Amino acid sequence: MTADRHALLCHPDAEPPAGVGVAASATRTADGGLQLDYRLRGDLSGLILPTAETVLPSERLWAYTCLEAFVAAAGDVAYREFNFAPNGQWHRFAFSAYRQGVTPPPAPAPQRDLVRDADGLRLGVRLAAAALPAGPLQVGLTAVLLDRAGRHSYWALRH
Repeated sequence: MTADRHALLCHPDAEPPAGVGVAASATRTADGGLQLDYRLRGDLSGLILPTAETVLPSERLWAYTCLEAFVAAAGDVAYREFNFAPNGQWHRFAFSAYRQGVTPPPAPAPQRDLVRDADGLRLGVRLAAAALPAGPLQVGLTAVLLDRAGRHSYWALRH
């Protein structure tokens, strides 16, 4: 994993919000944690971005605008899913296989740094080693964007 930020691609079956781009990166930290960085660029006024006053159902953050990480030990079918909403809420799942055997693993809350600026939004998240599987990791970075018309667009490095 490198610190290079990679452009995420909108799923071909979804209409991407006009003028919006998504990029993300993941870097393993010296203490075994994981630093995630997401960037939404462009005119975000057409998106629903929950504010700190908005309370969403934490186990359904993926149904709203959220940034996600899927993390597995290299070669393992079990994985952890982390969802991060722009309002500061987050949730984690642990699956024994693809969408099976879900349990929330005990883990410390991530450190988060959210910045909104003229170019868009940047979210930095640091996951502690205790929140991650042991050993080398496979990481998938994705985003779900909900626009004001109620349409979702799904973003990933590949689909």
